[in-house]
Amino acid sequence: MNKEQMTDAIVAAKTQLNLSWEKMGVDLNMSPVWLASACLGMNSAPAEKAAAISSYLGLGEEVTSALIAFPTKIWDQAVPTDPLIYRLYEVVGVYGETLKEVIQEKFGDGIMSAIDFSMEVDKIEDPKGDRVLLTLNGKFLPYKSW
Repeated sequence: MNKEQMTDAIVAAKTQLNLSWEKMGVDLNMSPVWLASACLGMNSAPAEKAAAISSYLGLGEEVTSALIAFPTKIWDQAVPTDPLIYRLYEVVGVYGETLKEVIQEKFGDGIMSAIDFSMEVDKIEDPKGDRVLLTLNGKFLPYKSW
């Protein structure tokens, strides 16, 4: 089973069981953001977490093995058309250079890791319209000279 087939099986089971990533994360004691990423094929899961996810969803060893497998992180290179994904793409397009300047001013020449990284998605209720709070927490990796 490849990652795409794994994702299809997981999403079908999630839908059939009427689950949310948040509920699954709580029940499995895993970050719902990390859990969704692994189940959508963009991260590998340690064996014990892969087995727990498969068991929870009533899926077999093929899904467990696919969850454990290292992903090839390739995504569509075209500008996304899904409105939510496009807006995140727009944020990086508009503020990417600003973020780079501010990060490098504070830390020096380097990057924010997407490997030593965590992310949270929170809802902030507001009478003017609920707010989305994204927290991206990555280790700073300075460029080295040799």
